[in-house]
Amino acid sequence: MKISVVTLFPDWVESITGYGMPRIASERGVLTVCAVNPRDFAHNKHGRVDDRPFGGGPGMVMQAAPLKAAIDCARQQVGTAKVIAMSPQGARFDQAWAERLSMESSLVLICGRYEGIDERLLEDAVDLELSMGDFVMSGGELAAMSVIDAVCRLLPGVLGDADSAADDSFSKGHLDHPHYSRPEIWAGESVPEVLLSGDHARIARWRLKQSLGKTWIKRPDLLDNVRLDAEQQGLLREFIEEQNTKGSK
Repeated sequence: MKISVVTLFPDWVESITGYGMPRIASERGVLTVCAVNPRDFAHNKHGRVDDRPFGGGPGMVMQAAPLKAAIDCARQQVGTAKVIAMSPQGARFDQAWAERLSMESSLVLICGRYEGIDERLLEDAVDLELSMGDFVMSGGELAAMSVIDAVCRLLPGVLGDADSAADDSFSKGHLDHPHYSRPEIWAGESVPEVLLSGDHARIARWRLKQSLGKTWIKRPDLLDNVRLDAEQQGLLREFIEEQNTKGSK
């Protein structure tokens, strides 16, 4: 996958391939990240790409012309690509979006700054707007880097275990199950006995029940969008009954 990021801070964005999964993806040749600075297309001696908003109001707005030129340059770098603006007005980015975007061969991500981007540019050159959530950041760089990280780990050969991505939180519509590592006893607390049993069927059942239960406790809203089969419904009821029993003691 080739990703070009339109940003005022290209060095910052390109540094993502030096760490974690983006580094592994880059080293294995399945991810290329480059950046285009819209200042390079500004037609003034100061390299300004922003100006005052029509109608008045605080702050500055990123201008359409240098951004359009930067997007055109980005497309030349990566080929035919879906153009995505990172924006608080966009659709909420989630695991489903990460999986969808991982199927693309190339992407162009636009990082806004200041009060926002000229609406005419969004209407003319942008295919999609994505948001990290209902909050405002100083710019789109961290959002774009989050998208890159979430997407690249889904690319073939990046994760050491191909099943890891499928077992992640949100991949199946609910949170992941609890995880434990060595030592067996830490701070007086022992690893759940079932995980030491060697009975893979029991372990799988326990993990699914804990996953559903953890979601019920921490993110019950997720369960509203998941159709549980009979086994899952039974496991969730079992978990809730166990919690109620604990609470009554």
